[in-house]
Amino acid sequence: MVIDAAATTGVEVVDLATAPLRDLNRRLHEPGPDAPRRWRVLNPNGAHAVAAGLDAEVEIEIEGHVGYYCAGMNKLATVRVHGNAGTGLAENMMPGAVVVDGNASQSAGATGHGGLLVVHGEASARCGISMKGIDIVVRGSVGHMSAFMAQSGRLVICGDAGEALGDSIYEARIYVRG
Repeated sequence: MVIDAAATTGVEVVDLATAPLRDLNRRLHEPGPDAPRRWRVLNPNGAHAVAAGLDAEVEIEIEGHVGYYCAGMNKLATVRVHGNAGTGLAENMMPGAVVVDGNASQSAGATGHGGLLVVHGEASARCGISMKGIDIVVRGSVGHMSAFMAQSGRLVICGDAGEALGDSIYEARIYVRG
């Protein structure tokens, strides 16, 4: 179900408790000058691939936890998750931004070519694995093998880092507060 709040707030609101995820993602991919630029997604309830593959300058606020590959292959969008995120958050991101207010599961920002990923909580294993230009900031700690085979980009860790941080790194930069 789509709640028509756009007429008064300029924000398109979609409640995934009643609207299919496939419909949301289809609408997010519809180009055009009349397409909504601001979105609010309610009740994601751990759904996978929310806001994946975006190629438009849109802003998406997700109210709740998301599953695998949220905002994966993001090219231009700004996505904020007010909750935790599952495996592959912002995987293969190009320019764009993804912010998670909670924790991120493994492989956050994997193979990211650009853009900014911010995790306000902890990030699990393999955060930034095979980075190719993405900038990642984690306010908490990261798990083992983070930035493994990182080619370029920056990983900023405000907490501690697990074993094998930066193993087989190329030209990426890692900063750890510890």
